[in-house]
Amino acid sequence: MTTLTETTHPGGFLVWEAFRDYTRETITVAAGALEPGTVLGRITASGKYAAQDPAAVDGTETAVAVLWGKADATGGDAPAVALIRGPAIVNRNDLVFAGSLGAPEIAAAHAALLAAGILVR
Repeated sequence: MTTLTETTHPGGFLVWEAFRDYTRETITVAAGALEPGTVLGRITASGKYAAQDPAAVDGTETAVAVLWGKADATGGDAPAVALIRGPAIVNRNDLVFAGSLGAPEIAAAHAALLAAGILVR
């Protein structure tokens, strides 16, 4: 018997949202090949988004959004859709963090998302 494995897919992290036309927006991803559910930070100087990085000092140190689907910005800026505001609830087990974050960094990212109305459960 063949075993099927479900991989990440657009919006798979979402538990609930109030109004999709309100909670999601088209954004510009500045760097990297990112998977659905990647926690994003916003680059202050450009307004573009990249994977959240607690060690950064360019704005991406603060979690502000969650990437809806795949985005490949390895060759330059790429358009994408992200969950940028709530009310919304996301599954903590389906969020993707760049690098290897410890529990305090992940808790800080969850708190920052909550400030945007995105509750992590």
